Amino acid sequence: MNYNEMRRKTREVTVGNVHIGGFAPISIQSMTNTDTHDKEKTLSQIRALENAGCDIVRLAVPDTEAASTFTYLKNQGVKIPLVADIHFDYKIALACVDAGADKIRINPGNIGERARVVKVARACEERGLPIRIGVNSGSLERSILEKHGAPTAEALAESALYHASILEDVGFSNVLISVKASDVSTMIEANKILASKTEYPLHLGVTEAGGERMGSVKSAVGIGSLLSLGIGDTVRVSLTSDPVNEIRAAKDILSTLDLLPEKRMDIVSCPTCGRTRISLIELLDEFEREVDRLGLRNKAIKVAFMGCAVNGPGEAREADIGIAGGVGEALMFKKGVIVGKVPSDRIVKTLTEEIERM
Repeated sequence: MNYNEMRRKTREVTVGNVHIGGFAPISIQSMTNTDTHDKEKTLSQIRALENAGCDIVRLAVPDTEAASTFTYLKNQGVKIPLVADIHFDYKIALACVDAGADKIRINPGNIGERARVVKVARACEERGLPIRIGVNSGSLERSILEKHGAPTAEALAESALYHASILEDVGFSNVLISVKASDVSTMIEANKILASKTEYPLHLGVTEAGGERMGSVKSAVGIGSLLSLGIGDTVRVSLTSDPVNEIRAAKDILSTLDLLPEKRMDIVSCPTCGRTRISLIELLDEFEREVDRLGLRNKAIKVAFMGCAVNGPGEAREADIGIAGGVGEALMFKKGVIVGKVPSDRIVKTLTEEIERM
């Protein structure tokens, strides 16, 4: 089934030049980990994220002084939409709106009296900016936490709907919602509840997921499970790592589900066994590094690394190109047809040269 046929129907919001929800492609987000007051370092990291394929970047804004960084970034020609991440102080939100932020991330319930919520909503409405409500297991209201006894999926969903109702009460509906938890099952269930109760676009992510390895695994399970059900409109893979690695992981998740607007290289490889007589693991690592160095990752082809000639070309017959290891050499095949032999020390070079020509 086509993804859009099973995808949850949502409202569509616009963040800068990126559409979220409706039938818009799933967008990829990240967040800078520089000091937002350091304008040059923040700019450099945003450029790196943009080059990696990030669609939207969020910045922590601890005070009104940091809000001026949005103006600086826009003056430097930054086109990627920028989101202001704000907690508690509504004045910071207003400053970010004035400074050129493309979206405000705030929880209406923690910025005080209704009049303050109205000011933020009106400011965003005048500029056409959406507000993202962000709820996680560490930010639940005391009353909701006491009611449920723990940051359960039901508690997270209730909190998000509560914050949305505050904005609805003041006539503001240009809203996205995210509910995140470090427990993957809780995150999945909370988003399923929200998907059944609201038409707002959902931002998916597993919070505090961990380092690059486990964080990517947890995010793949949580985000991937929901996307496979047609739930989710934009994603962030949260890693204790270089934010650029978040983009790579997010792209891998979307690519695996065939949800990227553009096709990417699909590398299939066998896990090796006792028949393997070639250093396939090292060769594949070298190949992956060379693919990134040469910028070939966006080639829409399938590449196979198989450990032996017994099953190689047969099991990977649908690959556009691939190798099957031998002793000191490998068979090279295209669409399951053997086209020659390559010495082991030239496998990566020969493959990348062929791929560049394809």
